[in-house]
Amino acid sequence: MTKPTSTTPTRIKLHTTDSSLELSYADGNTATFSAEFLRVHSPSAEVRGHGRGQEVLQYGKKRVRIARIEKSGRYALQLFFDDEHSTGIYSWDYFKELWSQHDSYWQDYLETLRLAGKSRDPEEQVVKFVGL
Repeated sequence: MTKPTSTTPTRIKLHTTDSSLELSYADGNTATFSAEFLRVHSPSAEVRGHGRGQEVLQYGKKRVRIARIEKSGRYALQLFFDDEHSTGIYSWDYFKELWSQHDSYWQDYLETLRLAGKSRDPEEQVVKFVGL
């Protein structure tokens, strides 16, 4: 997967079949994000908190879908998820960051879930047995 070099997309497409968001750029590059990835990396205070160490781990979001998208001025999108989350404003610069760091952000997220004993699946509960 190549990463976009420009910041502002020329085309934005929400794929309803898998609820992924595709951003196309003038240089021919395309960035595609799953709804789950965007939901757990929301730039909202509800997810990020109000400072370092105040992040709120998002779990059980494997099946979340993007219900709709709206432009926010000329610099961002507001995403509305089917779990009622809609407070994050995703700037073009943030999308570029998410794409360029996608693999490391995703691996960090999976490791954080594992360490917290949480699951991506909303119907799954993880139980840790310590000292057996």
